[in-house]
Amino acid sequence: MTVAIRELQPQDLAALRQLYFDSRRDRFTWVDPARFALDDFDVAIQGETILVALDGEVPVGFVAWWPPENFIHSLFVHPAHQRRGIGTALLSACLAQIGRPVQLKCAQANEAALAFYRSHGWTVDGEGVGPDGEYYLMTCQ
Repeated sequence: MTVAIRELQPQDLAALRQLYFDSRRDRFTWVDPARFALDDFDVAIQGETILVALDGEVPVGFVAWWPPENFIHSLFVHPAHQRRGIGTALLSACLAQIGRPVQLKCAQANEAALAFYRSHGWTVDGEGVGPDGEYYLMTCQ
């Protein structure tokens, strides 16, 4: 699969709302799925820089970060497209544009994401509790 990565375009929004909704319902098994809504995406990305992964013209993933703090808030790949290098491509494209150190929060219950970030050299530098449960604060130098 050849995936293109580009900046968010207005025509991506509907597909990314659905992707964000579907991904969280599928993978965030520790959160009550009734808490998820399509418009959560709009709140999550407000004011952020966003890159989108495309399979042809179809958005299959995105990464969103807050540049003033070098903080990645979201990295999602549609469940049907995971384990194909899309997350790595999105993370690499983001890291090419963002300052260092970079940080993110990862739910402690999200073992697949923790393994992904650790495999890319991220380290755990703290922990806390948020609306979706306990998380690790992770850093990439």
